[in-house]
Amino acid sequence: MKLDKIFIPLFMAAALPVMGQKNYNLSYRIETEATFSNGDNAPYWLSANKFGLGGTKKDNFYLRAGANWDKSYRHGWKLAAGLDLAAGYKTTTDLWLQQAYFDVSWRMLSLSLGSKERVNSPLDKNTALTSGWMTEGINTRPIPQVRVEIRDFYSLPFTNHWLALKGHLAYGAFTDGDWQKDFAAPGQLYVRDVKYHSKALMFRVGKKETFPLEFELGLHMATQFAGDQMRKLDDGSGELVMDMPDGFSNYINALLPSAGGSDTTWGEQVNIEGNMLGSWNVALNYYLNDWKFRVYLDHYFEDKSQMFWSYGRWKDGQIGLQVDFPKNRWISSFVWEGLCTKDQSGPLLYEGYVGSFGGLKTTGNDNYFNHYIYQSWQYYGMGMGSPLLPGPVYNKDGCMIFRSNRMKGQHIGLQGTPIPGLDWRLLASFTRHWGTYSRPFDSVKHQFYGMAEVKYTPKRFSKLTFKAALGVDNGDYIGNSVGGTVGIQLRIKN
Repeated sequence: MKLDKIFIPLFMAAALPVMGQKNYNLSYRIETEATFSNGDNAPYWLSANKFGLGGTKKDNFYLRAGANWDKSYRHGWKLAAGLDLAAGYKTTTDLWLQQAYFDVSWRMLSLSLGSKERVNSPLDKNTALTSGWMTEGINTRPIPQVRVEIRDFYSLPFTNHWLALKGHLAYGAFTDGDWQKDFAAPGQLYVRDVKYHSKALMFRVGKKETFPLEFELGLHMATQFAGDQMRKLDDGSGELVMDMPDGFSNYINALLPSAGGSDTTWGEQVNIEGNMLGSWNVALNYYLNDWKFRVYLDHYFEDKSQMFWSYGRWKDGQIGLQVDFPKNRWISSFVWEGLCTKDQSGPLLYEGYVGSFGGLKTTGNDNYFNHYIYQSWQYYGMGMGSPLLPGPVYNKDGCMIFRSNRMKGQHIGLQGTPIPGLDWRLLASFTRHWGTYSRPFDSVKHQFYGMAEVKYTPKRFSKLTFKAALGVDNGDYIGNSVGGTVGIQLRIKN
């Protein structure tokens, strides 16, 4: 929680001087949820895609309280701030800072400082129904960062609104080093003081008021860099294994993917410094009266072998279909997604000989979401990428890697509002796991995750929202579980 000493005073210094002014929006929130289940874990969809709230253990509870403030000024200026604290039982940590941020916006451009619940990917998906995003999504706690972004599509004025763009550039820090040390078993590796970088740019071509088709194309990349690799000792302490540099040039290498210097390991010098990964994002929207059809591709890569077409067609990624229905009482949206991470450019590819055998070039075995220095693309045990690949928090041996990153899956989601104030949604996912290329499973493992949820906001008590959900897991990867969640949220606005 070292960064709390920075962000809490920053939030208070920025927000308090203007709290007494008029014409601002101020809201408070108190929220609590309790999950009860059998089996080794809580049902999967009762803990995934919730910004790291709740817990993966079979019985858990959390309480959350916070406030958000924003004020608009002349000439397109706007200020916003938020503070959100949470505490839990059988959660990853007992007490944590969920959000603490201060935003300055001018027209379409914004600067955000701190931890804030945001969808990091530029690819729009239905957050309630999607299985997640391949590179970054809403499956983990917010990472504290400094972020410049165009949050929503901005139409370029000289194109008559036919071309729009959005994107972001961010630097931050992973703060889960102490948690990793506690979680890791003796002899296992973990990391601390790791830095974070993310960037994205997305274009949209189309003007739905004139023509019913829109096309979107973008690139999203993220990086882990700097930090220390540690090994857990039998007495509970850690010994330094590798010290990665943390200078100005390392931040530049994260921004402009470059090989590491002489102060990095040999692997970083011949490749790209840090754990760099990302996704190509493509979408096509079609509007038909009050219907909307959206088809999208979220193609994941960890190096050039999947970033470009040099090694044949892309076989990995997520494809999705979203249908938004005309207003009706029962179904408002439907999502189907298919996902594959099984290929990874193959187990091994030979690029040819240069001179002697020592000049042999190989690629393949991209080992998605795992890394030889940073262990894995995770935060507090939850996967930063697609939640359909369970993160290290589910490992029983205290290892900080993804046990299976070769997977194929199918996912569907439905939601509706049958009566005012009553919302429902249904999620169902089926996955097959092969392990990793270096450690394959003896046989293919299968897993099913399902959830049914209802939320009710009474008309007479519109500040209260009640929630109940039933979750079911069945399979031989993370196991079987049946359980439920009950929760209540109180929102008060000025």
